[in-house]
Amino acid sequence: MLRYVIKKIFYGFLVLLGVVSLVFFLFQGFGDPSRMVMGQSGDSATQANIRKELYLINEKGENIPKFQQFLFYLNDISPICIHSKNEIAKKKLKGIFIGGDKKLGLKIPYLRISYQSKRPVWNILMQALPGTIILASAAMLIAIILGIPLGVVAATKQNTWMDTSSVFGSIIGISAPSFFMGIIIAYLFGFVLSSWTGLHLSGSWMELDEVTGARRLSLQNLILPAITLGIRPLAIITQLTRSAMLDVLDQDYMRTAYAKGLSKRKVVWKHGLKNALNPVITAVTGWFAELLAGAFFVEYIFGWQGLGKVTVDALEKLDYPVVMGAVLIAATFFILVNILADILYGWVDPRVRIE
Repeated sequence: MLRYVIKKIFYGFLVLLGVVSLVFFLFQGFGDPSRMVMGQSGDSATQANIRKELYLINEKGENIPKFQQFLFYLNDISPICIHSKNEIAKKKLKGIFIGGDKKLGLKIPYLRISYQSKRPVWNILMQALPGTIILASAAMLIAIILGIPLGVVAATKQNTWMDTSSVFGSIIGISAPSFFMGIIIAYLFGFVLSSWTGLHLSGSWMELDEVTGARRLSLQNLILPAITLGIRPLAIITQLTRSAMLDVLDQDYMRTAYAKGLSKRKVVWKHGLKNALNPVITAVTGWFAELLAGAFFVEYIFGWQGLGKVTVDALEKLDYPVVMGAVLIAATFFILVNILADILYGWVDPRVRIE
């Protein structure tokens, strides 16, 4: 199993390298980065200094080839790197470095500086990341807690009104786009019925206390975006659980369990559900990665401070280093969650461990 996980991590690095290459060569083609940094005003000397800092020209003022720029970018974002003393001090790199003037280091990835705020991109994204993790976790928790029991009940009550209602609701949930459901839910429960629900149209997980001026955690603002984001995975988990349970209920070992005198609840929930969980794990892990990376519209609609809202704001301002960093973090999440899914397969199903 350890060998398999190491191999998956290696493949993950190759995928991430492909994403880095695509992101770099795609976004480097949009406009002049030095002009975006200094705006419309600025003399040629200032522009030359900025282009030098961005590795667009060398000390002699000559243009650096794209491939060489890519190597510089790869060295910046890679945890294992080679930097000079001046670069370490200038970029304020954090990590462990050994060597002389050129140092080999193990560092926190340097995602460069925002064009607009002039802040390190890493700091901007790490400040927004907890909001996205909280929102995605809450949405997935809602989907799992409701989706698995609904799927099991629909399978055990096949062709009844419970089954029909479950399938019908799942189809609606899968068909409805998150941005459309977000607008409807925000308008109904955050505006029209706000006096009854006590919920706000928009708000983030951290709010400023009007009395003390201190920042405090506000889970009330989490309810509407979490429900909105959890609708589609809830529908898919319900459908997958139902389909998997229908296959499992016809197996010989289920009939054997009934013959031994076990109760229906124990047979269904202990023996049946565990053997039906593999496709559900695929859905849960895949959707959790997608929620972490793709909650852009939901965060924007509800004013939730997370990676999605930060990325949309950066796109509006053409702040490409922030967008590039957000894409890389999203790709890293996908890879890590897929590796976690493979480990969970082996834990749930011994047959996967043997293979």
